[in-house]
Amino acid sequence: MIIVTGGAGFIGSNLIRALNQRGESNILLVDHLVNGRKMHNIADLDIADYMDKTEFIEQIEKPGFLSGVRAIFHQGACSATTEWDGQFVMKNNYDYSKRLLHSCIENNIAFIYASSASVYGNGEHGFRVDRSCEQPINMYAYSKFQFDQYVRRVLPTTTIPIVGFRYFNVYGPREQHKGAMSSTTFHFNQQVIAQKKAKLFEGCDGMANGEQQRDFVYVDDVVDVNLWFLDHPEQRGIYNVGTGKAETFNAVANAVIAWHKDGCIEYIPFPEHLKGVYQSYTQADISGLTQAGYTKEFLSVKQGVTKYLDWLNLGVR
Repeated sequence: MIIVTGGAGFIGSNLIRALNQRGESNILLVDHLVNGRKMHNIADLDIADYMDKTEFIEQIEKPGFLSGVRAIFHQGACSATTEWDGQFVMKNNYDYSKRLLHSCIENNIAFIYASSASVYGNGEHGFRVDRSCEQPINMYAYSKFQFDQYVRRVLPTTTIPIVGFRYFNVYGPREQHKGAMSSTTFHFNQQVIAQKKAKLFEGCDGMANGEQQRDFVYVDDVVDVNLWFLDHPEQRGIYNVGTGKAETFNAVANAVIAWHKDGCIEYIPFPEHLKGVYQSYTQADISGLTQAGYTKEFLSVKQGVTKYLDWLNLGVR
């Protein structure tokens, strides 16, 4: 059996879809369906069982509960970067992850988990998987950073496959439940349909309008990386998962407009509350993936946006 926590979420549901395509349906999906609309992410998936996160946490340390489990993809977390209840965030993201990690070690189960590029803070020190680059600036990022630190200490003490992925700006199918936290591609698509305009922030940090850059990575590429490491248990550690190439928000908006063959860009004032805490530039250093042996090319923004909008607007599956 394979367990996917956060299995009804964005990346988790896409992981299960890919596992199904491999012929794998002996899957335990763990989630916390307070937002019942996430069921649309999993209605077409084949799983063996569903378990609420609360019950799962109560069970994981009981003898025999994880018997026969091959791997755990741990995607479940409080992902709100605006949540400042530190006790809540650390309980859900740090303590939960530690308990699950140790259960995997005790039961010889591969542990593949979601970290975050948010650990790099404003990115002023770069985006390498190195302590000198890591400076989280919110509670979510700190919880991810601190668990990565814990993993670094544990790795030399065990031989089980342990892999953490620092996701950059992931976009693609099955993210619509995230609302305001959905990707810019999703929002630009909605805006062009409704108003024939994609709304971008004006320039900041010395950059021209819409020229802020992010490492936008398509969710299928993220899933491919996860499954490659499942197939290569000899590779262990923490890795950035992005394309390794920063692209502008203008490029994303123009790709959406090109797909629709209609629309234009409208620049709106840069929000006051984001000044000084906004990432104007991110670009993953993916040398770790290359050194591990992962060589598949990542989709560009133009390729990924086209594929996503075919799914979103035309139902191409």
